[in-house]
Amino acid sequence: MKASDLFVKCLEEEGIEYIFGVPGEENADFMISLEKSDKIKFILTRHEQGAAFMAEIYGRLTGNAAGCLGTLGPGATNLITGVADSNMDRAPMLALTGQGSSQRLHKESHQIMDVVKMFEPVTKWATTVLHQDNIPEIIRKAVRVARTEKPGAVHIELPEDIAKLPTTTKPLKPQRFRRAVTDDKIIGEAFEILKNAKHPIILAGNGCIRRRASKQLRMFCEKTGIGVINTFMAKGCVDMDADYCLYTIGLQSRDVIACALEAADVVLALGYDMVEYHPNLWNAEGGHHIIHADFQPAEIDSDYHPETELVGDLAHTLWMLNERVENNGGLSFDMTQQAATRREMQEELAIHKDDDTEGSIRPQKVLWDCRQVMGADDILLSDVGAHKMWIARHYQCHEPNTCLIPNGFCSMGFALPGAISAALVYPGRRILSISGDAGYLMNVQEMETAKRLNTNIVTMIWEDNMYGLIAWKQQNEFGKHTDLSFGNPDWLKLAESFGWYGHKVENSKDLVNTLEAAFNEEGPSLVVIPIDYRENMLLTERLGNIACPI
Repeated sequence: MKASDLFVKCLEEEGIEYIFGVPGEENADFMISLEKSDKIKFILTRHEQGAAFMAEIYGRLTGNAAGCLGTLGPGATNLITGVADSNMDRAPMLALTGQGSSQRLHKESHQIMDVVKMFEPVTKWATTVLHQDNIPEIIRKAVRVARTEKPGAVHIELPEDIAKLPTTTKPLKPQRFRRAVTDDKIIGEAFEILKNAKHPIILAGNGCIRRRASKQLRMFCEKTGIGVINTFMAKGCVDMDADYCLYTIGLQSRDVIACALEAADVVLALGYDMVEYHPNLWNAEGGHHIIHADFQPAEIDSDYHPETELVGDLAHTLWMLNERVENNGGLSFDMTQQAATRREMQEELAIHKDDDTEGSIRPQKVLWDCRQVMGADDILLSDVGAHKMWIARHYQCHEPNTCLIPNGFCSMGFALPGAISAALVYPGRRILSISGDAGYLMNVQEMETAKRLNTNIVTMIWEDNMYGLIAWKQQNEFGKHTDLSFGNPDWLKLAESFGWYGHKVENSKDLVNTLEAAFNEEGPSLVVIPIDYRENMLLTERLGNIACPI
């Protein structure tokens, strides 16, 4: 067989289900080989960045890698933002690019650039195929590296002349391995620290929504009652209705949730990733005893210097702690501050749930209503912008991976293509994306992809005709903001032109019924909301005057 055929057979052996992308001349052999596969589905996208976001969401939802494809030169550079986003948000991904003939890579030549070197900073591993017989080893290593904690993106480049060459090698059969577990002695030391704590707290990062960790975390909290504060990407690691759920932390301003964290003497940081929420925002004084539990040792940082580190499979670490809790007959702590924090935050979440406003709608009301129409397993995807801050604070979850927020690399344009991928993975669930008008237009061309696939998604736009998050931050720092306004298309005509359903909500009392109608339509639907971003500065003012409840 030729090398491109072998490449595809190796991907099939790894269980790859989808490749999203835009083909080019230099990966034509690969595409012809891929067309013969009855195991891998190729999804043609309208931009390589959209393809990368689709692969990212597939990886976040399944724990397995999907491919995103681009050709050499501009095809590769168009991929890179989504690849970086996947890598920093810990989603397994295979980024596949074509390349010109290996006989011209050493010199100035049309569209030739060092793609591998460009991808190295935004992937866990990047390589080129220099010999066709090496393909099975490269694919096996790439998938293993992408899936291994912490998961992320890998890049493989296949030059066009190598793709055509004959080969006699065979795919390697994947061999899975057991992740290493934490040493029993250090688990015992950590348990003694927890047992002697007065006000412990759990800070749950995105490691808690992977590898069975959420199940063990919930068991641990049921046994101990210790409250859980989650980062943006760890939403749903514990059920929002559980008494020990203290909701989400991560705003740059001090929020209600910070009160429980400040009162803690011991912080059990589980799967915590400082790319999400830097410790200088919650541990600048260094007053907490930190127990770090994760798949990898802690990142070195002067504000995050754990006295105790539990390094190994996170679910197993929690299982070992659960065993000790049971053998000890349970644990007892003062939960007064935690309970008060939860009560006050519940009041915050419901603050405008009964609004009946015309013309523009408060963010709090939109998200309250979204939560009412979304089931426990339905999936909301947030783009990046001012709406992301509101979603992080006000949209809480019952299950892991039911609110997908980019919070490591934080790229705009994420939500629409991501929603398409989520619908492919879970066609029976309600899929809702929320974008600002700026972020939505960054990958608006994928509306055609959604229609062509006839995906049942609802995409919501919060319209404010400006870069609202930048205005919010500039206003906070300088008391004014630069000119950040822009014009928008007629959204309903835009939806019609792509063959979508379209809705505009002018009164907040109509939102629930509009969402229900949109979800009951066959195919993609757009819902546009004029958003009342005067609430941004009102929230900033309120956060600046927080007094901790007791």
